[in-house]
Amino acid sequence: MDLRLSDEHRMIRDMAREFAQKEIAPIAAHCDETGEFPYETVRKMGAQGFMGIEVPEEYGGAGMDTLAYVLALEEISKVDAAHGVIMSVNNSLYCYGILRYGNEEQKQRYLRPVASGQLIGAYALTEPQSGSDAGNIRTTATLSPDGSCYVINGTKSWISSGPAAKYIVLFAQSDPEAQPRHRGVSAFIIDTDEPGFHRGKTEPKLGIRASATCEIHLEDYRCPVERRLGQEGEGFKIAMSVLDAGRIGIAAQALGIAEAAYEAAVAYAREREAFGQKIGEFQMIQQKIADMKCRIEASRLLIYQAALAKEESKQTGRRYTLESSMAKLFASETAMWVTTQAIQIHGGMGYSKELPIERYFRDAKVTEIYEGTSEIQRMVIARLELGLR
Repeated sequence: MDLRLSDEHRMIRDMAREFAQKEIAPIAAHCDETGEFPYETVRKMGAQGFMGIEVPEEYGGAGMDTLAYVLALEEISKVDAAHGVIMSVNNSLYCYGILRYGNEEQKQRYLRPVASGQLIGAYALTEPQSGSDAGNIRTTATLSPDGSCYVINGTKSWISSGPAAKYIVLFAQSDPEAQPRHRGVSAFIIDTDEPGFHRGKTEPKLGIRASATCEIHLEDYRCPVERRLGQEGEGFKIAMSVLDAGRIGIAAQALGIAEAAYEAAVAYAREREAFGQKIGEFQMIQQKIADMKCRIEASRLLIYQAALAKEESKQTGRRYTLESSMAKLFASETAMWVTTQAIQIHGGMGYSKELPIERYFRDAKVTEIYEGTSEIQRMVIARLELGLR
């Protein structure tokens, strides 16, 4: 593995860093407090190429690789994790799925405007009764008598970017008799402006508050057959493949959060005095700093490894589930651990909303939950290592 970044990779990293500091940092606290979706900065992210980094230029993207994506996402998330997850969902869960499984017409019509940042995409797998149990989908897609469309009914929950999305990749049970059940799942491209689509409540979340999340309801929603993504019955395979990509994005988001908290803790330890000396001179604080740094750098290596595995898969077709699950598991738990230690180093000030430390802490928690909980990641990793199906 060559760990040296190319000039192009350094350029995208530096460009994302500059953009985040200039455009996002001034509004991050306000967006967190109000929960307002940052439409303006998201459009600017699209203009910079951040909303479709891996999508070829012919489909409206920046035409770069997975490493460029994680470098940019890390820098955006370091300033504000809510902007980071909006970027991650758009790139990994929406654009990647259509780029890999969509036909030419679908790519031109439903990928191009989202990859360029003109519109926002989302991904709808989770239902009220099926979070980690992703195969237990109850939303139905029934083919109409004339075969022209699927009539979709059901409820999806915890849809990141749901309140803002124009298009959503949605999974529904098209063959209720299939055994096992997940073999009857198909994927569809949903236009949220069409009859039968309804947005439910927006979730009042603990963290990443500017990333709007909601329920969606479909009542006799008519989805043309032309908007089925892939073949009928391939939906669960598509969903799991897309989540492999998504977990790399969430790992990069978690790394950005951890880095922000770590840098704040180091700066505070250099300045804060107690008992006549800088607190950074105390061994207990030094131990925390050393452990934080080690976990962050280990997370980075796992993420880069996963990014390279994804790139290799484009040539070999080999799944990179193991690499993405390890990166997501370790980076998300690192983010939660590092932000906890950062609050401890800051003491009472870390608990105050006057500093962003408590926001980093709140934002970090969800990285251990969405796109596969830590428990699910451990199960995936163990079963792959043990050769279990």
